Amino acid sequence: MFLIGHKINQQLREKRNALCGYPSSDSYRITLRLTKKYEMDKHGIILFDGVCNLCDGFVQRIIAADKEDFFRFASLQSEAGQNLLKPYPNLQDLKSIIYLEDGEIYTKSSAALKIGSHLTGSWKIMQAGYIFPKFIRDGVYNIIARYRYNWFGKKDQCMIPTPELKAKFL
Repeated sequence: MFLIGHKINQQLREKRNALCGYPSSDSYRITLRLTKKYEMDKHGIILFDGVCNLCDGFVQRIIAADKEDFFRFASLQSEAGQNLLKPYPNLQDLKSIIYLEDGEIYTKSSAALKIGSHLTGSWKIMQAGYIFPKFIRDGVYNIIARYRYNWFGKKDQCMIPTPELKAKFL
């Protein structure tokens, strides 16, 4: 009797997750494997556009400010980046910074603000962005994202980390 009820509850959860766009239980299993592989329980993971000069500059500044060695990085174009997004098909075409922490996914302005919350110094000023509603923050983010290649340029290939920084990249 218990097993039947458990099976029905599992099926209902699967349907709810599909309707809400949450990952399936298979995706959850993939996520658990990725969590172990990339030590996602110990580090925040930042996925960024590896050919964007603006994004690269943002990553370089985060690396310099990350005194506690909390963040790990992967470009959206890399194999690691694609593997991390596999359980989330709705995020695979997203041309945004994506931040993963403790099983939570943050995108666009929320990702930038959440990243800033882990850094010290002038990065704390970014937290003032939370006073604006998400639709306004993401609207500004979308404008910058749309024109970032025109304003800041684009690289032919992703950044190749120095030997000292390789441990920070997945």
